[in-house]
Amino acid sequence: RVGLLDADIYGPNVPTMMGVNQLPGQKDNKLIPAEAYGVKIMSIGFLVKADQPVIWRGPMLHSVIRQFLTDVEWGELDYLIVDLPPGTGDAPLSLIQSLPLSGGLIVTLPQQVSIDDARRGLEMFRQLDVSILGVVENMSYLELPDGTKMDIFGSGGGEKLASESMVSFVKAIPMDPSVRKSGDNGIPVVISNPDSAVAKALVEMSEDVAAKLSVLAM
Repeated sequence: RVGLLDADIYGPNVPTMMGVNQLPGQKDNKLIPAEAYGVKIMSIGFLVKADQPVIWRGPMLHSVIRQFLTDVEWGELDYLIVDLPPGTGDAPLSLIQSLPLSGGLIVTLPQQVSIDDARRGLEMFRQLDVSILGVVENMSYLELPDGTKMDIFGSGGGEKLASESMVSFVKAIPMDPSVRKSGDNGIPVVISNPDSAVAKALVEMSEDVAAKLSVLAM
């Protein structure tokens, strides 16, 4: 039983990527989350127009994240996954202040500028006593038709960050046009193209994280 909270308030794209555009309604003064592919979903994207910018200062952002945690009828969940924007701004701080986190998963691209941002996020979690579940390198490489791999954004950055930070390197996720198509069409690639290399990598990443969380919960 999984919930997905889109905490990227300024760029809420989870509804588009999951193929839902509205909430079912309310129950007992609580919002009922949308649901797709067995996942319960909440995002500010359901509450503002598609072309409406969210121009909020920190206190308003903090308030809405707290509301998404307390005023949404999540029901019984095994996992609540929170999609955070990059960096060390108000969203992750508000989340950490609002509930105890089981862990933080650091996602980076291979190139140095992305690694620098990811390292700051990792150290923020560490300073706030949140366990680091590991590092994932997204868009790691592009596999060409002849079987060779093209390192468009460089290579090894995620593994290097994990090594330097003394945390595990979870997975390298390859680039694949089907990920973009699936996101635009609202059908996750693990559903639309489950036998692809990228879908298998995402499933293996999820299994790794679930196993780590099981150990931490003991």
